[in-house]
Amino acid sequence: MENCIFCKILKGEIPSWKVYEDETTYAFLDVQPIGRYHTLVIPKAHYENIYDIPDNLYFDVMRTTRKIAELYRLKLDIENLQLFHNAGPLTLQSVFHFHMHIVPRTEEDKHQFSLKIRPELVEELPTMIEKLK
Repeated sequence: MENCIFCKILKGEIPSWKVYEDETTYAFLDVQPIGRYHTLVIPKAHYENIYDIPDNLYFDVMRTTRKIAELYRLKLDIENLQLFHNAGPLTLQSVFHFHMHIVPRTEEDKHQFSLKIRPELVEELPTMIEKLK
């Protein structure tokens, strides 16, 4: 947990692009986005993946995930998105702190699910946050 990048974000040791926060969850834009508004939703308590997160925190994360989806629909007119969680190294889980991915999908995706990181979108993160206000 002391080396967990998400725990460091929660402690304020690493900056993030906050989208939403409540007592038990935190949502922020992914700095390795695979699409515009690629968002991560995490519990504030450290749990590795779906196998060890308690039900109540899992439900809190899912509630926040739904709030973010509604926010994106309301503010950005996003109707198409994918939600996913990677559990274990064979699924490309790279941060072992439970998190849900929210990835809005557009016509430019060509209806392909891709995990290709798009570093050029990082410079758009400030603008993306501004549009949510």
